[in-house]
Amino acid sequence: MRLRYNYRVYPTPGQQQELARAFGCARVVFNDGLRARQTARENGEKYLSDGDLSKQVITLAKATPERAWLAEVSSVVLQQALADLNTAYRNFFASVTGKRRGRKVAPPRFRSRKDNRQTIRFTRNARFAVLGNGRLRLPKVGDLPVRWSRQLPSDPSSVTIIRDAAGRYFASFVVSTIQDETLPEVESEVGIDLGLTHFAVLSDGTKVAAPKFLRRAARKLKRLQQDLSRKTKGSNRRKKAAVRVAKAHARVADTRRDWQHKLSTRIIRDNQAVYVEDLCVAGLGRTRLAKSVHDAGWASFTGMLEYKAARYGRTFAKIDRWFPSTRMCSHCGRINDKMTLNVRAWDCPCGAAHDRDANAAINVLAAGRADNSNDRGARVRPPAMAAPRGEAVINPDAACPTRSVEGISVLQGGENVNARTPPQRRSAGSTR
Repeated sequence: MRLRYNYRVYPTPGQQQELARAFGCARVVFNDGLRARQTARENGEKYLSDGDLSKQVITLAKATPERAWLAEVSSVVLQQALADLNTAYRNFFASVTGKRRGRKVAPPRFRSRKDNRQTIRFTRNARFAVLGNGRLRLPKVGDLPVRWSRQLPSDPSSVTIIRDAAGRYFASFVVSTIQDETLPEVESEVGIDLGLTHFAVLSDGTKVAAPKFLRRAARKLKRLQQDLSRKTKGSNRRKKAAVRVAKAHARVADTRRDWQHKLSTRIIRDNQAVYVEDLCVAGLGRTRLAKSVHDAGWASFTGMLEYKAARYGRTFAKIDRWFPSTRMCSHCGRINDKMTLNVRAWDCPCGAAHDRDANAAINVLAAGRADNSNDRGARVRPPAMAAPRGEAVINPDAACPTRSVEGISVLQGGENVNARTPPQRRSAGSTR
């Protein structure tokens, strides 16, 4: 299994300048490659292959006075920038032809120095190393101090250096492990109904209150945004105010992510199978409840449940989004008419009284058990899941980005690192 571990790094001012130079060179190579392919298409020429493009925008460009400074950074960084471009094109073509599931992928866009997130990637070819004193040695950058919150299970195959909008630096290591982390089997299974009043209602009756991290920080964010709007555009004070706003938003996102990690880990450890409803978050994000929907972070939470279930040997499945879990009686199976959101409890003609969310969670559990059983009633466990986004490589010797997630995840190939797409649904696997 391939995992990704994130750590905070603290480069010195000189190392920050070297990293900024590497970010800029990678951005220029990416844009030059994109411009070259767009020009070839406009002129009616054939599509530039990966090898020809690398020779044109890296090898030959270094010999010109306009791009001679590309030699000041590691060549692996430049090659990985082109690998990102090639992956973006492959994803776009697969989306246009219908080979890629999910929402349509737009063609690659030019990168800007004003982008909130800057990244560079080093593979084993770059010969980066974790030193005995705990520092990370990067070619033509130096030894970076790393805040090690946990030990790496094995030697990393690649590392991605990330600078976010708040000016923080992170090192994302990709490692391979053969350690069996399957948890002892338990008898309990759970269905989860996600909502806004209660973030999650479990089929056993447990209700998890919605923390509403963004709502709680709204007053502080409003004050910082007002302070930013008063600053003159282009001034240093405006840049500092923008960083303060970014740090406040980063704190909200980090707090939400930490809370979701703890909740998802507890659910996976306590239950052998977890079933959730496949919500259309993109559609709900266009309604009047958009702010609350995005504040809840359902998609990231279900993604955590999915990859942790695969990692620890649990069963995870999503129920069809059109399944009437709320309107169906969990006792007799009768489906009632549509109910408005203000109806939190209802009575069935069979005599059963239902709490809206608890009844939905029970129906999700029943539907999940039915979908994951064979003709003899035995439960079928889906195969190991591939993780959501990517900043790593397919194998230790390759130079191509793959999928990954926040924190720790499983990796697979074939996705643009700049695009965030939902994880694919898994099919049923072998009988346990």
